[in-house]
Amino acid sequence: MHPNAEMLAVVLLGNLMLPFISAQNAGFEKSPMSETKLTGDTFELYCSVVGNPTPEIQWWYAEINRADSFKQLWDGARKRRVSINTAYGANGVSVLGITRLTLEDSGTYECRASNDPRRNDLRQNPAIAWIRAQATISVLQKPKINATDQTILPADSSNKRVILQCNLTAAHTPHKDSFWMKNGQEIPNTRTELRNTTYRITKPRADDSGEYMCVYTFIMAPNANATIEVKAKPDITGHKRSENKKEGENAMLYCKSVGYPHPVWTWHKVEGTSVTEIDNSTGRFFITNRENYTELNIFDLDINTDPGIYECNATNVIGTTAETTILRVRSHLAPLWPFLGVLAEIIILVVIIVVYEKRKRPDDFIDDDEPAGQMKTNSTNNHKDKNIRQRNTK
Repeated sequence: MHPNAEMLAVVLLGNLMLPFISAQNAGFEKSPMSETKLTGDTFELYCSVVGNPTPEIQWWYAEINRADSFKQLWDGARKRRVSINTAYGANGVSVLGITRLTLEDSGTYECRASNDPRRNDLRQNPAIAWIRAQATISVLQKPKINATDQTILPADSSNKRVILQCNLTAAHTPHKDSFWMKNGQEIPNTRTELRNTTYRITKPRADDSGEYMCVYTFIMAPNANATIEVKAKPDITGHKRSENKKEGENAMLYCKSVGYPHPVWTWHKVEGTSVTEIDNSTGRFFITNRENYTELNIFDLDINTDPGIYECNATNVIGTTAETTILRVRSHLAPLWPFLGVLAEIIILVVIIVVYEKRKRPDDFIDDDEPAGQMKTNSTNNHKDKNIRQRNTK
């Protein structure tokens, strides 16, 4: 064989063998974990695999004590209660989720992975078997809890006490204790071993509203809970009363509130009897809302159109509350106004002095052409002449 032909054959053989040399069998990076859940709850199982090429991931299910009857799960199965989200990149990641659990959802869930090119070929066995990772999901009947209905705080409720109650009437196992939570945070000093638990709000205000939850704990089972909504009209507890800016600058107005449910925020500009709603369409106004907080930013202030009264409005299913902020916009010359005022006072004072001096009477000035000494001499001579004439007459 020609040497060049032999070299070409070696290169071609190396290129053909390269994918097999760099290939890597599938392996689990993260496997699903077994859990115990209650009816009506939700669970999610995570599965992450590595390999070259990236392995394909599938989810399978078998009823308890029937490991030989696995069936593949598909996205949207069980009346759309099953969701499967899978992403492939350097590795494969898949999340299996099932909502509104029932007792029939108990069983063994299996994550399968393979990167054999013939893995889905039904006519021949794959060279590399599917690898499997299993998790057992146990679904228990949710305990029965009788709870107070939702409560609405009246506008004037300072003297009316609010009582929230929960009673554990049925449970799969004996309970350990119970406690109260508000908006996801445990309320201190509320733990008790009683089945019937009570939480009192002595002087309710708007900031006492929220999502309350009584939670029962069990030794061998997940916690059970019941939710009680305490609703109230929004109460705006903080806002800017006024804002002073220069033209061309940016202004920031805000309002924050208490009350539940979280309000829907709107901003308006009040001009006499006319009220105009503000949105983000102009490019100079930008509104940011976060539950019990809202912020209005105005960019590149215009001295002719932007000054005025701005109103933030908080609305939920119980009622509406509004507060106003006065925005003042000064001219670029505003820093010169004190200096110009002093200068104007000086000019006015100088004019007054000049006018006063010009209006003085002429007799107040001394005539330099007639010295005072000469006037005295003439008077003396006149008296002498008068005496001489009187003597001659005698």
